Amino acid sequence: MKVAVRSLCEFAAREGSLEHRYTPSPTADEGIQGHKTLQSRRPNSYQPEYLLEGECLDIHLRGRADGYLPGYLPDHLANKHTPLVEEIKTHRGDLARIGPGQRHLHEAQLKVYGALLCQRDNLRQVQLRLVYYDITQDRETPFGQLWQRQDLDDFLTELCSRYRDWHQQESAHRQLRDQALMTLTFPFTDFRPHQRQLSETVYKGICTGHTLLLEAPTGIGKTIGVSYPALMAMPRRQLDRLFILTARTTGRQLILDSLQSLQASRDTPLPLRILELTARDKACEYPDRACQGESCPLADGFFDRLPAARQAAVNANWLDRSSIQMLAAEHRICPYYLAQELARWSDVVVGDVNHYFDQQALLYGLTRQNDWRVVPLIDEAHNLIDRARSMYSSQLSQTQFRHVARTAPKELSTTFRAVQRAWRQLIKSHLDTEASSDLQTVQFHLSEVPTELNGALQRLVRDLSDYMTDHPVLPELQSLLLDSIGFMKLAELFADHSLCTLTVKQEKGKGKRPTFKASLSIQNLIPADFLTQRFRQAQASVLFSATLNPAHYYRDLLGLPEKTRWQSIPSPFSARQLELRIIRISTRFNDRQSSIQPIVQRIRQQYRQTPGNYMVYLSSFAYLEQLRSAFVAHCPDIPIMTQSSGMAEQARLEFIQAFRTERGKVGFAVLGGAFSEGIDLPGDALVGVFIATLGLPPYDDFHEQLSQRLQARFGQGYNYTYLYPGIRKVIQAAGRLIRTPEDTGVVELIDDRFSRQPVQSLLPAWWFD
Repeated sequence: MKVAVRSLCEFAAREGSLEHRYTPSPTADEGIQGHKTLQSRRPNSYQPEYLLEGECLDIHLRGRADGYLPGYLPDHLANKHTPLVEEIKTHRGDLARIGPGQRHLHEAQLKVYGALLCQRDNLRQVQLRLVYYDITQDRETPFGQLWQRQDLDDFLTELCSRYRDWHQQESAHRQLRDQALMTLTFPFTDFRPHQRQLSETVYKGICTGHTLLLEAPTGIGKTIGVSYPALMAMPRRQLDRLFILTARTTGRQLILDSLQSLQASRDTPLPLRILELTARDKACEYPDRACQGESCPLADGFFDRLPAARQAAVNANWLDRSSIQMLAAEHRICPYYLAQELARWSDVVVGDVNHYFDQQALLYGLTRQNDWRVVPLIDEAHNLIDRARSMYSSQLSQTQFRHVARTAPKELSTTFRAVQRAWRQLIKSHLDTEASSDLQTVQFHLSEVPTELNGALQRLVRDLSDYMTDHPVLPELQSLLLDSIGFMKLAELFADHSLCTLTVKQEKGKGKRPTFKASLSIQNLIPADFLTQRFRQAQASVLFSATLNPAHYYRDLLGLPEKTRWQSIPSPFSARQLELRIIRISTRFNDRQSSIQPIVQRIRQQYRQTPGNYMVYLSSFAYLEQLRSAFVAHCPDIPIMTQSSGMAEQARLEFIQAFRTERGKVGFAVLGGAFSEGIDLPGDALVGVFIATLGLPPYDDFHEQLSQRLQARFGQGYNYTYLYPGIRKVIQAAGRLIRTPEDTGVVELIDDRFSRQPVQSLLPAWWFD
């Protein structure tokens, strides 16, 4: 088996405790630039990114050392030229924050490179140099030593012997897994209507290496219809991993249930390791403590106890959140980082889309490091555009800094004063505060990220890191630190795919002179520029949802490969199940007040005629509240439920449960919200849906900026900004009604624009058959 040098060391050379101090590591771009800076200072014969590979105990090792110098002359070897291998590690701040465990890992990687070089060139000795480079101070700290070949060979053999037994176990597991998947059978007696076509499309797409956009209606059984053929393709395409990703936590359980059905349908357990990844805030047992051995008991000695926990986990195969928690408790280690480790050894990983598409995505990083052949399966893929935009967006608020400064430790007071001076300088450089004293709010869309905050933010990050290294974690300081780091990283990547906006508001002060507060945001508009490489890295990708039309909208904004194929799977439902009504009442913003009474009358008339549960969807909470108030006034005897802004998770669950267990209710909710997609209300749990407006985003300054940018890039400003996202929300909301071939009900689309052909062409064809 081929093993990356880094992977070998991360498996066999780590020891001691977790060492995640609050020292921000350099970004990927900063690390690359740091390497180039040092490499440019080396002699002409110095060879950067030097490939080394070789064999040890039947393991083929391969990796790239940061630098190689064929003839190196150290001071203590006056007449001998010895080859040099160099490893560079970039960092910020005090070098002492790099703990002994991390240093041991860095040294191990360098020693493996040295052993491979000696083996290849039959050398008796080699000079090894580990260099730590502080990118903020432009300071390098070298640690060099002359090593004998025998010592390096012994070290490499020790690491490989630790890995060999594991390697043999993994090879045996892979063989059993692939044999089982070659004969995998569908877990149910038969496919649902059109589900077989869905599965065949997925299987052929993966086997031919294509990216698929699959629009498949709700109720067809998309999750098992996609995951089953993908598993069948794994041995045939020699895939290493499947990543099944969703944009909503609620969708993850449906995925796990589908995978569990594959196990339940067999006489013998399926030799398939299935892992659920959970967010840190939900997995952490000690959220008020740093991920350091001296701070958290589950971080202390983590790597010393990891081998036993890892072995127990891979023997268990089924590794959902509760299983990980039990294993971690049994071995007294951190459940979050145990799951991160098990991502290296699992066949199927179920997680959030950010685990592959985010800036620091774990699964994407492992894929590149290990040269895995992977296929991401992305459920409810229509959400990926907005989710990706949020992954690559950030905002800093002057108010947040002021708030934290009030309760911050005295040691940080000078740092926070410097930040506030930088904010005032930023405001002054863009706004004439004397001339603008009568303005309430003003926005500036900037062509580049302003530099006024740079120095203060860098100092803040350094000082907060210093403080939090030696003191208990304060949540507000931690949040501010992470927000600042995230903003600085995006500022380095800023281009025309994003919008930088400075917002200045006037505050009401006690004195005569006005005061101002500001916020600075980087909002991603075109996620394709960040996602393209992630799709290219995969052998194939499958994006599936009930709403992926039109295809070019998703291809353009997600940066999908040229050979992406779009297919719409026929619906198992028919127009006979759905009474579709298009009501020509204008719900445009200026007409909304006059639309209230006619809509109330339609809901009341339908409810009296056919009592039952109904959902009413509107485009905003303001419109919702207007309609709800009027409905209560005219129909006080009809019980209602209402979605509220920022609704807690428990309240959302109670809302849904009420519709599942009770009858005769009218629910009011917003399009695109928690109750307009991702929930099942089959049978008479829902008998009708009213949708007022096309769900278009507001015509505000941000969306106009977005429209202009998309028009310039794709020539589809209005459609990409307003029409397509709005109609998608409408289809998703209406999709709550017909969930099975037995369901029936009424859908009223309330707006005269629904009668237009361009709009109707975007609606499901079976509605009109």
